[in-house]
Amino acid sequence: MLTNTYLALLGLPGGSEIIIIGIIALLLFGARLPKVARSMGKSIVEFKKGIKNVQEDIDDASDDPDPPVDYDDSKESSPPSPEGGSGRRDKGDLSNPGDSSSS
Repeated sequence: MLTNTYLALLGLPGGSEIIIIGIIALLLFGARLPKVARSMGKSIVEFKKGIKNVQEDIDDASDDPDPPVDYDDSKESSPPSPEGGSGRRDKGDLSNPGDSSSS
């Protein structure tokens, strides 16, 4: 019964308490509040500009076709395998490259 009384004292502030807290905050920080509000407004505007730029970059990137790739697989050389083979595996071959047993 006693713990319920303590919990009731720690409840959320009501309407009048919020007004009193607001008046105290205004008295303490009154001179700085316009500067804080202005800097918060500038921050929000910059954030929105950044989001808009990112969205434009995404839209531009999705509109552009993929550039042609000049990758020639025949130019790439791989080290020789220990068995003396070509060192390349067939498509879909998931065997261990160092495994000497072949299936």
